[in-house]
Order: sequence, then structure tokens, then C-alpha cells
Amino acid sequence: MQRRHFLRTGLALPFLPPVVRTAKRRVIPPRLRAGDTVGLITPGSFLSDEGVEKAVRQLERLGLRVKKGQYLRAQRGFTAGTDAERLADLHAMFADPEVKAIWCGRGGYGCGRLLPRLDFKLIKRHPKILIGYSDITALLIAITEHTGLVTYHGPVGSTDFTDYNLRHLRAALLAGETYQPILRPATYPDEGVYEAYTLRSGVATGTLWGGNLSLLAAAAGTGYTPPLKDTLLFIEEIGEKPYRIDRMLTQLRQSWDLERSAGILLGIFRGCEADPDDLSLSLRQTLTDRLDDLGVPVAYGFPIGHIQDMCTLPVGLSARADMDRLRITIHEEVG
Repeated sequence: MQRRHFLRTGLALPFLPPVVRTAKRRVIPPRLRAGDTVGLITPGSFLSDEGVEKAVRQLERLGLRVKKGQYLRAQRGFTAGTDAERLADLHAMFADPEVKAIWCGRGGYGCGRLLPRLDFKLIKRHPKILIGYSDITALLIAITEHTGLVTYHGPVGSTDFTDYNLRHLRAALLAGETYQPILRPATYPDEGVYEAYTLRSGVATGTLWGGNLSLLAAAAGTGYTPPLKDTLLFIEEIGEKPYRIDRMLTQLRQSWDLERSAGILLGIFRGCEADPDDLSLSLRQTLTDRLDDLGVPVAYGFPIGHIQDMCTLPVGLSARADMDRLRITIHEEVG
């Protein structure tokens, strides 16, 4: 892998046009075993020393060895180094035969800037686990769509690992484990934003795609969007007022054929309620207004999003979602 090439060409050349969408055979990366090495990178925002130490500590407790990206401690404004540096770390981890998985230290912002320079051929030659959420949504969708490699929407390295998210991490990523039915934990706070409700009943089967709403909306009109036909589209958000949720869902409705999806799984939209004195619909009213008339099953409250007790979802694998029971069953096993 020619690191100097990536650094020299990161932004010096004009952006390449989006890759032409073609059907890809799904490639399921090998599971992790005790003692395997995982690469820790920050393709989005800067992660503090404390965050890095926490990520390393937590991954080592899983029985894994941690290899830090060369530019893990780089910083440029709101991002973890330049685009070229963050891209070089991502490519280097895919090319490194010692590294069996790539774990993102945090999300934040910046991953979308890397998409035009992703080396999809390199990634396809070295299939391995890539996991993260939030801003990492951009990488997960682009890589799965353009290479066929199944990626994982789950805790970043600096997430607080809980019994719940560890159970689902192990089920998705570790050798000898199998996927378990995903249900809401019984420990969610007694707060309105955590309340589960069904907008449109039904059981839907399809391919899992999705992630953070802001990233999905930002992808509209690019070559880095998920397919919609027969898709179980999962969506989560944090810290956006209902009118902004409305705006982003409206953008998706007008740029995507959401009616072609098999169903929509809404996670926990933490911090997205209107303030008491706002002239605004509630979060629930907004979601209902924008999604109820699509004619596909929709429910709110799945364990997905900026929450500690979150599940791990394989982007690109088939699943079954029961909107009334808020239950997800992964169909395809990872070998």
C-alpha cells in the first residue's frame, strides 16, 4: 500500500465522479477470534486522548489486540486530521494483513468528504469487518453498496460498552457466536423519547440499510445512497428539532422512493423533542406526518442510535422486522 500516494493525492486532484452503481454479490467478512488485531481509526471527528485510551481498553477486554492508525492523533479543526490522513489510515488498515477488523473510534463529522477517494478495489480485495455508527454511516453505505462487503452499524470504540451492546456485538462479530433476536432492553429510561410506538403495523422482510438521518439526507443526489427496493431502512438521529427532522425526511421522500422499501425501523431520536415553548409538532407527530402514509410498516423505538444500549446491525444482510413487537431477526449467519 503506497501511503505516500494517498497523502500526495488526497485533495490535490479534483474529486472523481461517483462510482456507477452495479449489483454486487454480498461478501461476509470473517468473524473475529481471541487475539486478533483490530485497527483503531478516526475517519470523522477528533477523539481525545481519554477517548482513545477508553477505546483501546474496551477492545482489549474483548480479547482483541489494538493497532492504532498512524494518524489517530492528528487534528485539523473539527476533523481528525486532513482528508488525506484519515483516508490513508482507512486504506492502510484494509491493506494490512495483520488487521482483521477496523473499528472507528468515534463518528462526528468528516466521513462524507472521503467518499470520492475511497479505493473500492482495495477494499474488495481485503474484505474485513468495519464497524461504527453516526457519521460512519457514510462509509458503511458507500462500501457495502459499491463492493458488496457487509459492514456493521454498531458501537464505536469510545461508546460505553454495556451488557446489552456487548451481547449483540459478540453475536455479530465473534467466531462461535450466532445472531440473536434483537429486542428492546428493559432498562431504557422512563422518558418520552424512549417510548416505543407503531406507526403502521406489519412484519417486513428485507435487506438492512440505513443509519443516521443527517447522513442519509446528505447522501441524496450522490452516488452513495442505499438501494430502496425491498430494504429494511433503519434511521436514527440525535439533537435535531422536529422541524429539522421534517426537513430531512421530506428530502428523502422527494429524492428516494421510500414507498419501495419493505419497512422503516426508527431508532431512538434522543434530544429531538421540541422545547415546551416551541411552535412545533412533537417528534412523534412529525414522524407520523412524514412516514405514516407511505404504505409500508413503520415503528419507532428500536435499539438503534446514540444510546448506550444499542444493537449491532449488519448492513447488507437480510432480516425480518416485527413492528408491533419491535423485534429484529437476522436471517443470514456470518461464518
